[in-house]
Amino acid sequence: MRYRIEITRKALKQAMKIQERDRVRIFAGIRNLEDSETWGDVRKLVNHEYDYRLRVGNYRVLFNATADLTVEVNDISVEEIKKRDDRTY
Repeated sequence: MRYRIEITRKALKQAMKIQERDRVRIFAGIRNLEDSETWGDVRKLVNHEYDYRLRVGNYRVLFNATADLTVEVNDISVEEIKKRDDRTY
């Protein structure tokens, strides 16, 4: 299954505040979601505003995804990129 990735303005602003070394790793992790049949370090979130989280080092990428098997390309909407702390979830 293929995914089309959209990154919100809010997530881009958050990413620009992160050191370049970490930002490169985060965007590489997001790009890996495009073609993956199995997502590496992704968990479905329960009782949360967003559907999934991707763990990249000390950062969490929070996103929503559609998974319609009748469509060739589904969507991933990256909503937030946050450093892992007490308030992340």
